[in-house]
Amino acid sequence: MKWDGNRQSDNVEDRRSEDGGGGGFRVGGGGGRSIGLGSIVIALVAGWAFGINPLTILGVISGGDMAPTPVTQQAPAHRPPADDRMARFVSTVLADTEDVWKDVFKQGGTHYQEPKLVLFRGATPTACGTGQSAMGPFYCPGDQKVYIDLGFYQTLRDELGAPGEFAQAYVVAHEVGHHVQHLLGISDKMDNMRGRVSQKEYNALSVRLELQADCFAGLWANKSNESRQTLEGGDIEAAMNAAAKIGDDALQQKAQGRVVPDSFTHGSSAQRVRWFNTGLHSGNLKACDTFSAKKL
Repeated sequence: MKWDGNRQSDNVEDRRSEDGGGGGFRVGGGGGRSIGLGSIVIALVAGWAFGINPLTILGVISGGDMAPTPVTQQAPAHRPPADDRMARFVSTVLADTEDVWKDVFKQGGTHYQEPKLVLFRGATPTACGTGQSAMGPFYCPGDQKVYIDLGFYQTLRDELGAPGEFAQAYVVAHEVGHHVQHLLGISDKMDNMRGRVSQKEYNALSVRLELQADCFAGLWANKSNESRQTLEGGDIEAAMNAAAKIGDDALQQKAQGRVVPDSFTHGSSAQRVRWFNTGLHSGNLKACDTFSAKKL
């Protein structure tokens, strides 16, 4: 992937030198329903599939009664050091998503609000509760920020079998896709369905939400390459491999040795590859309407 020397985003907060602070999952106690370790494992596995904050998943499991942890006062965030190559990489990818989505929104007659990207280690307070490194990357609509512990890329490479810079860029683009859904009001409509439908039905809606974020990531790749020729040989294959490795069926098989389709929240490997491909080849926002699609 051609990225070195391109513009870096000003919307990156580096919290890696800070104390992660206390807090964490609200498990049992208070007025909420008790959640066992198995539920937390499910949420963390889902988080590894690059979704919205796993606290949301825990909320679904517990009946929607998960209160977000109050956000503590943060010291002013600073930019990552210039000699940190991985931080420069994600800053450059974020800048590229900003350029692409600004153009897409402008063509639609609206203004794109840029998200922040927060780098952290261990744990960090968010508007959605305490973010944990074990969750994997996630987006919090409450503060419109993408959170990532860059150590996740080692997990992506070594444990999930998805190496390559473009696979890493796909992670950021997918989370930014959730931000786009938030701006378009799609994720709010999804949240409004919680408690109104069965868990099975909600899971099915969640799959469509996640596949749309994959499609948006493909759309970004299309527009980025069209404008800046960022793609190199093997990049698309790296993204496809990453999408396949984090399908619900692949993760469930790896974690528990069996696949339970009714519990899917992100889509199968084949579906994730298909929808990334849809965005990549169409470069069209309307083509990513997974909620109207008869076949996923």
